[in-house]
Amino acid sequence: MERKMVKLEDTGLTFETEVDLERLKGLALGWLEAIGEDPAREGLRKTPERVAKAWAFLTRGYRQNLKEIVNEAVFQAEGSELVVVKGIEFYSMCEHHLLPFFGQVHIGYIPDGKILGLSKFARIVDMFARRLQVQERLAVQIAEAIQEVLSPRGVGVVIEGVHLCMMMRGVEKQHSRTTTSAMLGVFREDQKTREEFLSLIR
Repeated sequence: MERKMVKLEDTGLTFETEVDLERLKGLALGWLEAIGEDPAREGLRKTPERVAKAWAFLTRGYRQNLKEIVNEAVFQAEGSELVVVKGIEFYSMCEHHLLPFFGQVHIGYIPDGKILGLSKFARIVDMFARRLQVQERLAVQIAEAIQEVLSPRGVGVVIEGVHLCMMMRGVEKQHSRTTTSAMLGVFREDQKTREEFLSLIR
């Protein structure tokens, strides 16, 4: 399908997508009708179009790949000390209820001759977060991507998330937090390395 530029009217943000927006508009229209709303009333007339564009943006991670994200930002380095990038914000959609979950990602790695430009960690997080997700898989995907790009001695990823599927429905617990982690290489094998990483992100 042909890629085209799309503008989110409520934010002014422009992005490129190849999602079938007309089909998404039709689905959003049907959804409004199914819940008993009138899509023709003033407040909802442009809602199907807005929903289509919003979902194209929220799921853009499906149309990104690691090579494009990294974009030659891998550099040679002699250091082998722990590098930590913490507090990376993420926003994703729960694949079970199509409701948002969001929070922070903390990443640590020990280089083995190569380092990555710092902004690329946030872009890697976004690439996987902007898909239908579960938090456990998100942590693993981020860790494995960094492992693939850098081949470091080890990678650690910790995610702290808040899930609207727990807050808005079901058990309706407003203050629950979910923490997940993925540890590769020396982060899994060496307790001292793992504890140093965890102490730095607390």
